[in-house]
Amino acid sequence: MDITAPLLLDIGLVLLLAAAAGWLARRLGLPAVVGYLAVGLAVSPFTPGYVADRGQLRLLADIGVVLLLFEVGIELDLLRIRREQRALLVVAPAQMLITTTVAGGALAMVGIGPFGAALVGLAVAYSSTVVVVNITRSRWRTTDPPTEQAMLGWAVLQDVTGVVLALVILAAGGWSERPLGIALAGFAAYVTLAAAVAWLLPRVLRQLREEPDLFLVVSVASGLAVAAVGGVVFGVPVGLAAFIGGLAISEGPDTAEARRRIGPFRDVFAVAFFVSLGTLVDPAAVAGGAGYVALLLALLVGAKSALAWVLARLIRLPASPLHLAVGLGQVGEFSFVLVTAALAADAIPADLYAAVLTTLIVSVAGSTILARALPRATAGGGPARLRPETG
Repeated sequence: MDITAPLLLDIGLVLLLAAAAGWLARRLGLPAVVGYLAVGLAVSPFTPGYVADRGQLRLLADIGVVLLLFEVGIELDLLRIRREQRALLVVAPAQMLITTTVAGGALAMVGIGPFGAALVGLAVAYSSTVVVVNITRSRWRTTDPPTEQAMLGWAVLQDVTGVVLALVILAAGGWSERPLGIALAGFAAYVTLAAAVAWLLPRVLRQLREEPDLFLVVSVASGLAVAAVGGVVFGVPVGLAAFIGGLAISEGPDTAEARRRIGPFRDVFAVAFFVSLGTLVDPAAVAGGAGYVALLLALLVGAKSALAWVLARLIRLPASPLHLAVGLGQVGEFSFVLVTAALAADAIPADLYAAVLTTLIVSVAGSTILARALPRATAGGGPARLRPETG
């Protein structure tokens, strides 16, 4: 018998279960991601019944994270934020710095080493750009257009600020087992490479616009290759490398077309990512790290969501502070990359890793559900336009 057949059956069955669970979740008025996470928990080796091959799902999830962050990087328009939402250029980085400092300090006080505490603190500071996009596009959203623009702009600046902080923390913590100077030189060299790709890729894609198959292959392969080169050659975690590569080529109609064509692949892999997260959660480890879960949730609410609410009110942002705070009130895909790096470096214990995954799942589900339960925002002076639901 073909040894690949059981693996293909495994992947196909899990994705079909995820699609069915996502459909059911939406019929119940819940975000589809809740269904994906539930399927992951159901097919994990820690629950009775059918057990999926976590190795295969993890591979799909890893590819999904790369394409996800590559596409997010392409989608960022920093020049537009500078023109239209200049105040965010101050408050979003300030929120990242304050949240990372407070959360990292709190974790250090309970015995986590400086490197691990800093990475997990930064993970708490991040929100999920994918979840934020889905909140602002949901059929049942209660946000208005100015609040949606502010939420997206804030999440974008979190990503940019977080990349800089992550590179500094990883270099200082000896992630690549290279001296700090060499590690920083590697990061700089990778940024230079990403800039070269930013110059070359749009020109290649422009020549392939009339050949959709080749255009798609080059678009997807570029995201994977840029991330892999960052990890293999320059010692940059592949998720961060993918984001930097996407950010470098974010301008121009050709890269916008690449983003549009990558979208369906990203969506499939993103489903695998959320299912894979569910399979990683060990209830026994979560029970052992229940104190960590409580601490992380408290930090998420107090040091990020409440802080975002205060900062939005202080600068009189033309958005609903409550909707903004709830919409940003989760940890996401970048957080997963960071804590995985921390675990691989033995900088955090396994029960803290499980606690971060649990916090990710709880916060993603909670923020998307709460965002729909809030009264309709009126900060922008008008009702939100209806757009197709994506999550």
